[in-house]
Amino acid sequence: MDLPGHLSIQAHANRLANHRLHGAMAALGADEFHAPRTSFFPSLAATLNHLLAVDLYYIGALHGDAGIVQAYQTFQPAGTVAELAGRQAVSDQRLIDFCLSLTPEGCAAEVALDRGDHVQRDAVGHVLAHLFMHQTHHRGQAHAMLAGTAIAPPQLDEFLMPSEAHLRVAEMQALGWREEDVYRQADSTHGR
Repeated sequence: MDLPGHLSIQAHANRLANHRLHGAMAALGADEFHAPRTSFFPSLAATLNHLLAVDLYYIGALHGDAGIVQAYQTFQPAGTVAELAGRQAVSDQRLIDFCLSLTPEGCAAEVALDRGDHVQRDAVGHVLAHLFMHQTHHRGQAHAMLAGTAIAPPQLDEFLMPSEAHLRVAEMQALGWREEDVYRQADSTHGR
């Protein structure tokens, strides 16, 4: 598997994990979504809105969007699970689209990350690796917080290996994806 293929699978896995997590959380009322819990960000709402805000920042940087610092500073948190899920789905798809367009040369291209007081420069591949780690980190915190509700935390790590296709059938169908498009053709679709 080449690097663009791997990054595409990571972006799809991110979407699948968010889809499963948000689906499990759909039954949470606003009070439980915002209830104080033990974690770095002290509620499910705060944790998952932070995840969305950071996703929007980095995905904007990857796309070369102007005004990413201002957009991050003026981010309006989602008030409900449904609103969060909808906004995260749009962000996730934008990340997938970016990764599907990657070439090996594109993975090495420079990304300018406007930090307000300076511009940080890193390679696309490094920025994506950081973003995927950040997503997994905070989704794990939300997963742990969900254990303190009446909702059983869903399995979130069945989305990277082609051999585990039987564990993600419902999510793949819900998103209209086919295994061969996401996993088995990663090498041929990115080796341009």
